[in-house]
Amino acid sequence: QVQLVESGGGLVQAGGSLRLSCAASGRIFSTSVMGWYRQAPGKQRELVAVVTSAGYKNYADSVKGRFTISRDYAKNTVSLQMNSLKPEDTAVYYCHTSWTVNVYWGQGTQVTVSS
Repeated sequence: QVQLVESGGGLVQAGGSLRLSCAASGRIFSTSVMGWYRQAPGKQRELVAVVTSAGYKNYADSVKGRFTISRDYAKNTVSLQMNSLKPEDTAVYYCHTSWTVNVYWGQGTQVTVSS
């Protein structure tokens, strides 16, 4: 069984920075995608940033230029550096990994950006 444990959420003022980290335990398939999604109150869960096993990165348009995703393949960790945060970035952020039909989520970590 795969477990994803997130850390690093919190409260920050607009313009500030936060770094989220996620550690995966269990059997992670070599071709897995890892990344981050978020869900704001009353909204659907949306992709923030993901990175493939080959290193290809995909970002939501709303975070391009502000967020940077990184992955340590040896340690099965993925991080999200979030700069120039905006109030609209407020959400619960979920770590995610998947391969073929297997999909796993972390418990989520709250990020709140005050104006």
